[in-house]
Amino acid sequence: MNAGEIAVEFAPELRVFVGQRAGTPVRIDGTSTLGHVVESLGVPLTEVGTLLVNGKSVAAGYIPTAGDKVTVSAVARPQPSPEPLRFLLDIHLGTLTRRLRLLGIDAAYENPDIGDAALAARSAAERRVLLSRDRGLLRRREIYSGAYVYSHQPAEQLDDVLSRFAPRLAPWTRCTACNGQLRAAAREAVRDRLPDNTGQSYDSFAQCLDCGQTYWKGAHHARLDAIVAAALAKFA
Repeated sequence: MNAGEIAVEFAPELRVFVGQRAGTPVRIDGTSTLGHVVESLGVPLTEVGTLLVNGKSVAAGYIPTAGDKVTVSAVARPQPSPEPLRFLLDIHLGTLTRRLRLLGIDAAYENPDIGDAALAARSAAERRVLLSRDRGLLRRREIYSGAYVYSHQPAEQLDDVLSRFAPRLAPWTRCTACNGQLRAAAREAVRDRLPDNTGQSYDSFAQCLDCGQTYWKGAHHARLDAIVAAALAKFA
């Protein structure tokens, strides 16, 4: 059914989703909601802020009519959260997961892949913000909340998430392997978990309360410390 056309203008941040369709008239059927129209153009509603129709704010459930002029803004940054932030990342965001955990942020991750339906169900059950580059996954109605990760580069992905959600940073307090909490550990308590000579070379250790993974300031520490320092300088 053709009920006419509307004009839809997207914020610059959202044009990555619509490409050459930006600014072209959009046909409507008289029954689909504005939210459905926006998603049909490629923009997940997780990325949408205010919707204006003829200059007035409307909900995603508004039914557009012929001649409407629609403005779609990007989600506000920082994005308010009604409760403490907990994230869930899809299989393609393993490096981002480890960097979030390095900063003490609760970041769950499923490997091997459990599939979109199970990810969405876990997001809902544990009230976790689902982070993904899969627009189809973010369109699933059952997710608690979601956010598109705009870059392929881990450093840019981390900046994106931190600028959008402004989570509290607590570096070196969470296990990068399993997401558990870390506690300080005496050398003697973890000696049997250390490679040869590590116990003699270092005197500061931490251990995960959940999986038992042991941490110390080894050769890789300078690289990790640089990631932490950069995040604290920009977002703390």
